Amino acid sequence: MVEKIRPGSKSIELTIRSQLCGRTLKTGDSLAVNGCCLTVVKHLGRGTRRVLQFDLLQETWQKTNLQFLKSGSRVNLERPLKADGRLDGHFVTGHIDCIGKITEWRMEGKDHFLQITPPAEALRHVVYKGSIALDGISLTVAEVKSKSFSVWIIPHTYEVTALKERKRGDAVNLETDILGKYVERFVAPRET
Repeated sequence: MVEKIRPGSKSIELTIRSQLCGRTLKTGDSLAVNGCCLTVVKHLGRGTRRVLQFDLLQETWQKTNLQFLKSGSRVNLERPLKADGRLDGHFVTGHIDCIGKITEWRMEGKDHFLQITPPAEALRHVVYKGSIALDGISLTVAEVKSKSFSVWIIPHTYEVTALKERKRGDAVNLETDILGKYVERFVAPRET
């Protein structure tokens, strides 16, 4: 949960309270906040009640939905994968591609249907049944249209993430599958 956000002399200071993810973090460690890889610059507290501070550059502020956070906002937190860890999802780097807008958000049975409209340049990397990260949550693309894509959210994901606070019109951080970006780069004609 966000404690505070304030402009600093060289950056924007984001302070969050973490119960589980911050337990063993120290200065210099990485933590993804809404899918955006940030560096811990200060930590206070012990055990499960940690307060963590991050410095955000203007580019991070302008290109992510962190700019819409306020005191009390819930955020998704995730530690980086250890080299010897098990991979559960897809490769997520914490480098946000863009912000998408929630254009439809409805419940169907016990599940939730979420439609996102991204900038056109990001949509080309979204593939039916491929992977997409929304605010750092690795999800499977259920549908791709000319200007939007959709995902289904199971009850567990809805309950344990900040998605349950999102509504139509809200911004979400998008990170498309890195493998698709590499393939596009390798097959693109090279300029001489």
